[in-house]
Amino acid sequence: MEDQNYYINEYKSEKERTEALQAKIAAARNEMNATADRLERIKGSGLWKASKPARDVIHFLQRTKQRLGAYGSIRGILRKVDSKMQERAARSSHGTKSFPDAARRKKEEETRFDRDIVFSILVPLYNTPKKFLIDMIESVRSQTYAGWELCLADGSDAEHAYVGELCGQYAAEDKRILYKKLESNEGISGNTNECYRMATGNFIALFDHDDILHPSVLYEYMKVICEQDADYIYCDETTFKGNSVDNMITLHFKPDFAPDNLLANNYICHFSAFSRDLLEGMELFRTEFDGSQDHDMILRLTARAKHVVHVPKLMYYWRSHKASVAKNINAKSYAIDAAKGAVADHLRTLGYENFEITSTRAFETIFRIRYEIQGDPKVSIVIPNKDHIEDLKRCISSILEKSTYDNYEIVIVENNSVTDEIFEYYEELKTHPNIRVVTWEGEFNYSAVCNMGVRESTGEYILLLNNDTEVITLDWIEELLMYAQRADVACAGAKLYYPDMTIQHAGVVIGLGAHRTAGHTHYMMPVTNLGYMGRLCYAQDVTAVTGACLMVLRAIYDEVGGLDESFRVSLNDVDFCLKCRGKGYLNVFTPFAELYHYESVSRGSDMTGASAERYNEESERFREKWVAELAAGDPYYNPNFSLDRSDYCIVPAKWE
Repeated sequence: MEDQNYYINEYKSEKERTEALQAKIAAARNEMNATADRLERIKGSGLWKASKPARDVIHFLQRTKQRLGAYGSIRGILRKVDSKMQERAARSSHGTKSFPDAARRKKEEETRFDRDIVFSILVPLYNTPKKFLIDMIESVRSQTYAGWELCLADGSDAEHAYVGELCGQYAAEDKRILYKKLESNEGISGNTNECYRMATGNFIALFDHDDILHPSVLYEYMKVICEQDADYIYCDETTFKGNSVDNMITLHFKPDFAPDNLLANNYICHFSAFSRDLLEGMELFRTEFDGSQDHDMILRLTARAKHVVHVPKLMYYWRSHKASVAKNINAKSYAIDAAKGAVADHLRTLGYENFEITSTRAFETIFRIRYEIQGDPKVSIVIPNKDHIEDLKRCISSILEKSTYDNYEIVIVENNSVTDEIFEYYEELKTHPNIRVVTWEGEFNYSAVCNMGVRESTGEYILLLNNDTEVITLDWIEELLMYAQRADVACAGAKLYYPDMTIQHAGVVIGLGAHRTAGHTHYMMPVTNLGYMGRLCYAQDVTAVTGACLMVLRAIYDEVGGLDESFRVSLNDVDFCLKCRGKGYLNVFTPFAELYHYESVSRGSDMTGASAERYNEESERFREKWVAELAAGDPYYNPNFSLDRSDYCIVPAKWE
């Protein structure tokens, strides 16, 4: 306690506190850099290189041990193997087996829609290999919806004259194919803009010259245009190698429109189609963002769109070959800087200033964005507690010793503790000017306890925090606050680990799990895991975050009526997040605020005896209250993923 008293009381002025916090950050960075330098020197040594075979054996044993820990036993590993076998079988239903047979093709071709839509498919050509060119054109000609035109602008050099000859032959056979030979290659943006000048359709679609479309993609897009009034549409996609789309490398099953995900990386990518009206007064592609021109365009147009719709079916096949970005981003390294520039330009149009964009460990074009904290708002950290002195001490000490943000108060809500030790500790805590202990005298009700703590607090922002957590990230409050202070965001949640550094929380999906209420994704995965498509490495929109560490603006907390006290122990946090979502707010998970979570030490397991009965009752109440939302599915969790597992296991494709 002496160290904590020193931390709180020693600094007499704002300048001294600021200097101390800056010194703490600098020391941490210096230690990190020094460690990195030592590692580089070690890796460059002859001994390190000579010992590689031995290290490989050790690493194999460590991974085996880690898997045993993560999955519980050999039985757990067998379950994992079984899930991989199931996924392998599911993957096979997403390739050519999903293509329409004769009966389905006839049905789709004969469907009459209530809107007259022509898709202008824009394809910039440049020295396209003949096989790729033929495959691309034939995939358009095979569409079950006939309302399309294919606009080809060719910047190929003289050595690839066959491109023009082949396109000319196709154009002579099908009047929907328009071809123009350019005087010079104008790059991706310039060539695509030339395609756009040829276009006459009321919807524009973007297609790469070496890729392939699913035969039903335009049909599916017509359905959402007519049924949902979509004005921007995208689908799921896969990369493939060789001559068959069934040789799939990576299947990318995407969330519905998620603006924070899109800022962090161009997850929408292919196959974008949008109303021509969205381009009014705007360029299609801007040459200054060549290499990431599609990301720039998607950011601009989705911001204008009235209804962005995701078709959750794998309908775009992105060919992976030696020169493609699908194969290696370094084939077009300028795309990294272009992507950062596109995101920065969009953030400025949204009114943000003094932000920072950096690449993450997942991929060079998956970004971490740091927003500027506006002002110095007070944060009220509300911690319910009953006994468990060691847990509470660890939690409070980590806040006091590690937090670089200092305008906060801690409100501990005492609830029916019985040990002398905890009350002695409370007396010690009362000597801290920014810590208070208030008492809830009723029976345990997590929602009611938190609501009381919020009423007793004075901060502009509320940070609900479990007593069994421990801060890891020094700027954890800032990382949460930068999202909670945004006008479009309600709840901001952190990345939580078990003590063995496996993941306890990285966002909540509704409908996930045996009770079909809600569950955590990436559950029990190791800290080193990048997540599905890098999702453990960037801030993203989610339906809910855990109340074990949740920050929200007080005004929003009051607007939705706080936590619903009919959910005494479980699902109150998910219910709260859904109430916020119902008001039009986003909820954001950030992996850059990290804490340990010694889950359930305060109240034990939910799955036995009276606790199990109570959990079943609250689950039923949750399903009744949110029946429509559960039926619709979680918008940030693709329906091609299993609801029985938290590891993004794929299920067989469903086609009408």
